[in-house]
Amino acid sequence: MQQFKKIFGESKQKIRTFFAPGRVNLIGDHIDYNGGMVLPVAINLGIEAQARPREDGIINMRSNISEKRISIDLQKEIQYSPSAGWGNYPMGVIRLLQMTHIPIQGADILLKSNLPVGSGLSSSAAVEVLTGYILMRQAGYEVDRLALSLLCQKAENEFIGVQCGIMDQFAVAMGVKNKAMALNCQTLENNYIPFDLGDFKLVVMNSNKERSLADSKYNERRAECEQGLSLIRQQHDVPNLCEAEFPMINELIQDDILKARATHVWWENQYVHEAIEALEEGDFISLGESMDASHLSLANDYEVSCDELDMLVDAARSVDGCIGARMTGAGFGGCAIAIVHQDEISKFKTYVGKHYKQATNLHVDIYECEAVDGVKEI
Repeated sequence: MQQFKKIFGESKQKIRTFFAPGRVNLIGDHIDYNGGMVLPVAINLGIEAQARPREDGIINMRSNISEKRISIDLQKEIQYSPSAGWGNYPMGVIRLLQMTHIPIQGADILLKSNLPVGSGLSSSAAVEVLTGYILMRQAGYEVDRLALSLLCQKAENEFIGVQCGIMDQFAVAMGVKNKAMALNCQTLENNYIPFDLGDFKLVVMNSNKERSLADSKYNERRAECEQGLSLIRQQHDVPNLCEAEFPMINELIQDDILKARATHVWWENQYVHEAIEALEEGDFISLGESMDASHLSLANDYEVSCDELDMLVDAARSVDGCIGARMTGAGFGGCAIAIVHQDEISKFKTYVGKHYKQATNLHVDIYECEAVDGVKEI
C-alpha cells in the first residue's frame, strides 16, 4: 500500500487487492487448438494487484518486473504498439471490453508478480484475466469467468497476434483449489479432478532459457496441424485433429513432418485421458508414466522441446522419488514439471540444480506448487 501511494499519490478512493494465478499444464500440450483434452492447474505463483478507481478515464499500470510505464486513455482508440511491451496484453483486453460496451472507468493499478517472465507459466494470460477482472469488478459487474476467459483469448488472438487456444486463460480464470481441470477445448465442457498427490509434490523447474521461438513456432505448429487436418478431411468428416482416428493419420498424411505433428496430437490426447484416470484412482505411478511419454512426443514428434528442457527432464528422472517429468507449455525454453516424493525434494533440488548448471551454465529455479483458486479479489 505504501508503494502504491508513493507511485500514484493519495486519494479518497479505496484501494482493492486482487490475485491471478499462473498455470501449469500437467499434460496435454499443443492440443488445445486441435480440439483435445487438457489438464491444467492454477498454481500459487501468480500476480497480485492493488487497484484504485480514477475519474479521468486514464488507466495507469505499473509492474515490479518492468520499468515500462503503461498509461491508457479510454477516450482514444487503443492500438497495438511494439513499444508498449507487456502493456499490449492489458491493452488488448481493455480494447475488447470497450467493444462489448462494458462501461469501464479509469484506474491506477500496481502489479506485483512472482511468476517468472517468459517461463511458460502463463504470465501473459494472468495479466489479461487480472486486468479484465479488476475493471469489471470496479464497474460493479458479477464476472462471468468463462466469458472473461474467452474475451482474453480473443484479445491474444486478435490484438497480440498469437493464435493460442483457450487453456491458459481458462485455467487462470476458472481454477479451483486442490483441483485439476479436465477441459475439452472443442466443447469447453470441463470437470474438476481431485488433485491430491498424497506423499508426492508437484515441482516446477524454470530453465531460465529464453523462449525466443515460442510464439513464431506456436503459430507454425498450428498451421501444420491445420494442413494435416485438411488432408484427412478430403475423405473424412472430422471436426478436429484430436477426433481423427489414428489410421486416418497414417493413411492420408504422406508428408513426414505433418504426420509427426498429427501423431503427437493423437497420442497426447490419449495421455490426458490416462492421466485423468490415474488421478481419479490415486495411481501416481501411471500418471508419471503418461508424463514421461508426453515429453518424448513433444520432443520428437512435435519438436517443441530444446536441449535445456531435455536436460532438466533427464536430470529429474535420475533422482529417486521422481516418478515422472515433462516439459510444459509452448516449449523452446520455459519450464518443465515433475512429480517428486516429498522426502526427496531437497535431494532433487540439489541434484537437478547441480547437473543443469554443469550442462548448460544456466541456473534452474525450482518451485513446489499447489493447485489454487482462479482470479479473485482478496
